[in-house]
Amino acid sequence: MKASVILSIYKNVPALKAILSSLRRQTEQDFELILSEDGQDEQMAAFIQSYDFPWPMQHLTQSDEGWRKNKALNAAIVAAQAEWLIFVDGDCVLHPRFIEMHVRYSAPHVVLAGKRVKLNPDLSERLQRGETPHLLPYLFSKRGCSLVEEGFYLSLAHWLRRPVRHLTGSNMSMSKADILAINGFDENYTLPAIGEDYDIEWRLPANGWRIVSLRNLAVQYHLYHPENWTDDTQNMEYFNQIKQQGLIICKNGIRKIQ
Repeated sequence: MKASVILSIYKNVPALKAILSSLRRQTEQDFELILSEDGQDEQMAAFIQSYDFPWPMQHLTQSDEGWRKNKALNAAIVAAQAEWLIFVDGDCVLHPRFIEMHVRYSAPHVVLAGKRVKLNPDLSERLQRGETPHLLPYLFSKRGCSLVEEGFYLSLAHWLRRPVRHLTGSNMSMSKADILAINGFDENYTLPAIGEDYDIEWRLPANGWRIVSLRNLAVQYHLYHPENWTDDTQNMEYFNQIKQQGLIICKNGIRKIQ
């Protein structure tokens, strides 16, 4: 298979249904799906057991003890059967060519980075109800959507070379060997933000890897929901401390380093 799609999920069955529908419409279907659940929700388990997955699928769970997404991601990395890993969040619907673009531009020592358009509540609700509304009228008129420039697929976008300032954890890919080389995600981050993207955005290039933009190629639609965090001070303090110490290989990652 060409890729392992690692989908982070947590207690949101309607969003998962919308994402799975978008996966069924992908132009590239040679992938496995890893459902990386930071918890053990009964409704999620019942839906997953009843769903007819057309791809190889693994459902990984862990006890719900607060935000431990990085621990769940590390377990998914170890379990992944493909060499190329695509990371997606459980609140992001995918453009039909999303996986195709991540696979097409995959290369050793390269981190592929895309962005996402944020949808308004009405459009998000319609997608989660199973509707397939035309997105372009919403994006052209905005209608409460934001970052709309990220919502258009442009076949020549690679030549436009719109850089990315920061990795977005819901839209990035890399080789399994490369993420293993820095010992995966740092499990010392126990709050959302920074730990699953900014942190490896620094550690991977510091190890010699290059970030390549997939803006307007790997297009993603973020479903509206209230933010589940408001303060990243604690994470940022830890992040700056790690950078100052030059700890490219995290100690509390896939391997536990004394």
